Amino acid sequence: MEPRFLLLSDVATELNVSDSQVYHMVRSGELPAIKIGGRGQWRVERARLEEYIARKYDETADWVQSNPLIDRDPE
Repeated sequence: MEPRFLLLSDVATELNVSDSQVYHMVRSGELPAIKIGGRGQWRVERARLEEYIARKYDETADWVQSNPLIDRDPE
């Protein structure tokens, strides 16, 4: 059974990005997370991470539609 909540380092591994990139995504509000414990450690709920990934797929598809590849004339 997978854990419900992930460490930021686990999220970074899942997304193949750095820990600092995930921290920035959380602090900016791009990726929902909670702060728990006396030292205020960040946790990301697995379901929220999956929603984030799905949202990014949608945003990327929209971007691709708005920015089609243009064939350039060979020189």
